[in-house]
Amino acid sequence: MKPSHQTMTHLYEHLGKVFYSIAAIDKTIREEEIEKLKQIIKTEWLPLEKSFNEFGDDTAYEIEIVFDWLVANEWELEQVIPDFKIFREEHQHLFTPEINVLILKTANAIASSFSGKNKSEHVLISQLSAILLQ
Repeated sequence: MKPSHQTMTHLYEHLGKVFYSIAAIDKTIREEEIEKLKQIIKTEWLPLEKSFNEFGDDTAYEIEIVFDWLVANEWELEQVIPDFKIFREEHQHLFTPEINVLILKTANAIASSFSGKNKSEHVLISQLSAILLQ
């Protein structure tokens, strides 16, 4: 069964928050992190799945839209991972091995885009990995 447009939108919204958390965990979001995310969305996420929003844009752009909104509004991080875990438990069918690998690849690329990963980023990516591998 193909997931609904609304479900895919929620997935991408959660991913926007997760990727924002990776970038913001050290209290500074760098241009390199933003550019890396945009590059991966364009080259990896857009070709992956073909759902579109009401404006005719690929739904995967929701990752970037949510990320940019969170950057502009300095979002709090503490609920992102627990909320993502709940979403993952409720929608296990969305988290194929291919999607899980791409989520971790994106998270690692963001974390590594500016002078390597720091301890906070390692911890967050480890938590993310544990959720995905449940």
